[in-house]
This record gives sequence, structure tokens and C-alpha cells, in this order.
Amino acid sequence: MGRKLTPEDRDIWEKVARTVSPAKPRKAERIAVTAAATQSALKARPRFVKPPKPAPSAPLPAASQGPVRTAHGAPDPLEPRRHRRIARERDPIEATLDLHGFGRFEAQDQVTAFLTSSQARGLRAVLLITGQGRRGGGVIRASIHEWLQGPGLRGVVSGFAPAHRRHGGDGAIYVTLKRRG
Repeated sequence: MGRKLTPEDRDIWEKVARTVSPAKPRKAERIAVTAAATQSALKARPRFVKPPKPAPSAPLPAASQGPVRTAHGAPDPLEPRRHRRIARERDPIEATLDLHGFGRFEAQDQVTAFLTSSQARGLRAVLLITGQGRRGGGVIRASIHEWLQGPGLRGVVSGFAPAHRRHGGDGAIYVTLKRRG
């Protein structure tokens, strides 16, 4: 390699070597050790373990013929034909509410007020823009389905579905309203 150390250089090197601690292993070395440990652990385990038999259960009830509802009186998902007509703008979106910038509770109040006033005005289809939130998981977007199915809006909302991309995609929802009655 290089030149040989003089006795003076060797003394300096020994002083420096006593003051340092060993470096942490590099990630590649840790992975290699972990992989070796994993392989030895896998060899020690039996290859096949018979799964326990499931407990006998009652037969499932027959599927009902009617629409599936999440709670008594909760709105159905939007009918496919109606969803398609709104997405293609054959049935107009008569009002829009943009919830950007609202907090969770403020947004819930806005949605309730907007939908009840829209129904009172005789509107049939509206668009709620929730936004997608940071990193794709907005608080309002996660809560909007519960709000629309809740007891406060059961008499107002007849159905809802995700919007088409041109209307906001995953960050927006079509809501159809019941007729005043």
C-alpha cells in the first residue's frame, strides 16, 4: 500500500485508535445477517403445519331480492343509469358545494345546510367537492358517506356515487335528492 509508519506516526495512530468506537454495521451487512438468520430459522421450522378445522357455523341466509341498505332509511347507492346520465351531463348538476378549506365539523354543517336548502328549492342532482386530502386520505372525504347516510339527511338524500373524472373524480360525489314531500 503506502509507506511504512515511523515510530512517531505509530504512537499518534494508537492514540487516535483508542478514542474511536466501532462504526455501526452498514445496511447491506445488517441485511445479510438478517437473511442468514432467517434462512436458519426457516430450516428449523417444520415445512407444513396442518391448519385447524373451522368450527361448524350456521348456514348463511338466502340473499334478499330487495336493495341492500346500510341502515334503516339510509340512501341507496345511485342507480347505474342515473349515475351515467349525470356523469354524461344528460341530467344537469344543478348546484355545487366545494368543501375545500373547511374543517370536519364545519364541513358537516355546510353539507347538511346545502342539501336541505337544495331539496327545498326543488333541485334533484348536486355535486359535493370534498377534495382528496393530503396524501390521498382527506378527513372530509372519509366522513362524507357517514354524513349522507346519517339520520339528519335520510329524508333528503336518495342516493350518491363517486363523480366522473371531469367533475372531480375521487374528490367529488354526485348526490341525488328526494322530491319535497
